[in-house]
Amino acid sequence: MFQQGLSGLNAASKSLDVIGNNIANASTVGFKGSQAQFADLYANSLNGVSGNNPGIGVMTSKLAQQFTQGNIETSNNPLDISINGGGFFREVVNGAVQYSRNGQFHEDNTHTLVNAQGAVLTGYLSNAAGVIQLGAPVPLTLDKSDLTPVQTTTANFQLNLSSAEKVPATIPFDAGDPTSYNKQTVLNVFDSLGTSHIMTTYYVKTDANTWDVYAAADNKEIISGSVAAAINIDPNVKTARTAYNDAVRATPPDPAAIASAAFTYAQAAHDSMAAAAVVPPAAASPAQLAALDAAFTALDPTGSNSITGMTPDQINAKLAAAITVPAVKAGTLLFTKTGVLDPEAMALMQPTPQTLPFNISLPIFPDTGSQQPMVVATTFDKTTQYGSVTNDLGSVQNGYSAGSWQRYAIDANGVILGQYSNGKARPMGQIAMANFASVDGLTPLGNNAWAESSASGTPQVGVPNAGSMGSLRANSVEVSNVDLTAELVNMITAQRVYQANAQTIKTEDSVLQTLVNLR
Repeated sequence: MFQQGLSGLNAASKSLDVIGNNIANASTVGFKGSQAQFADLYANSLNGVSGNNPGIGVMTSKLAQQFTQGNIETSNNPLDISINGGGFFREVVNGAVQYSRNGQFHEDNTHTLVNAQGAVLTGYLSNAAGVIQLGAPVPLTLDKSDLTPVQTTTANFQLNLSSAEKVPATIPFDAGDPTSYNKQTVLNVFDSLGTSHIMTTYYVKTDANTWDVYAAADNKEIISGSVAAAINIDPNVKTARTAYNDAVRATPPDPAAIASAAFTYAQAAHDSMAAAAVVPPAAASPAQLAALDAAFTALDPTGSNSITGMTPDQINAKLAAAITVPAVKAGTLLFTKTGVLDPEAMALMQPTPQTLPFNISLPIFPDTGSQQPMVVATTFDKTTQYGSVTNDLGSVQNGYSAGSWQRYAIDANGVILGQYSNGKARPMGQIAMANFASVDGLTPLGNNAWAESSASGTPQVGVPNAGSMGSLRANSVEVSNVDLTAELVNMITAQRVYQANAQTIKTEDSVLQTLVNLR
């Protein structure tokens, strides 16, 4: 009887230990409560039959962790991540792999995601293009460098050009005269340095189902801009600009030398523009060339061969303003009688067949050091000619400016998106998860972590929301799955069991004492 009572005391004490541990961790994020499981004990008889034995007590057969889902609570940390469903975070500590449900992470000084104990979260990093590189999980060290600018190379304009529109009253087309075209649209595009420019397209109805398309960069007609931009590649102009800069940087600066260098630059720029204005497809008239000469003369009204108070860029702007060569068409759009584009008819146009996309060359003037010119393959997918009002239905392009990292966003699939100052988002990495054939077989390590064992089986590593893996939720944590009310009731029960077993020992002691007193 002493043996049974003693084993009962030990079992009740072990149960209280487990209950106490559960209660102590009721507020521990990611904690999984345990349950003490017991089995009765019997001694075999000499004849191998134990059924008639009263039993020799109880034993603790297992301390089983309960891997049930804990409640999810929100937090203010975007790197607090909860798991809703199966699986574990895969972490590395000093080269050893461990697994956890505690998703409280932060960045260390190398931008690596770690938890409070220094365990490193693993996953898959992205390449420079933002493509996640799946393979063996690696520490999630995030690249927070600026987002590299992307030059615009494609654009699509989606419109409805009303079939009710009439041929403009003013002919020929003039970007400065709204009566010479039916519709104007604008789209921000970006050069190779990420500088924003305005790509403007104009639509001119010339006949039934026929529309001419013109384009401009930064409110400059293409051919006009091309003439002005010619000075960017003229070696004489480059030499004159260098001489001007040298005069400005001289110590001490000589105002007369600066004024003379400015005049020399203006003369080189004028000659370069005049030469470009008569090269096809430009069509500068004698009057337009005379306007360019007049603009040059106005820069030096006294004829002193010196220009004061103007930089080369200001001189460029004055001269370019005099070039008003009519714009060259980007192309012609033809529509069927049902209001959709007719590429077959466009390909048969004479003398110049029309095919999409229109490759529009946008000159950048003044030169910012970006690639020249900016060629944009322009399409008109889903552009129509219906009887409804002429309307811009949305234009898109594939470029963007440089951007600095601002914040994180983590989606349900564990993809870590970097959000940048230019409004773009780029995948920086993806969190890896692991699951096991038998989570009950995992070996607890403390710090809310477990290690694989022969009983758990090898981990199946993958990404969230795939297979047996749960989904992730940022700005939240999975709290302990301990039911505090149930644990308090269990504690009362275990206390009563302990008292009852103690009573059996006390009773057995009384019986023995009675036997001793029989002497």
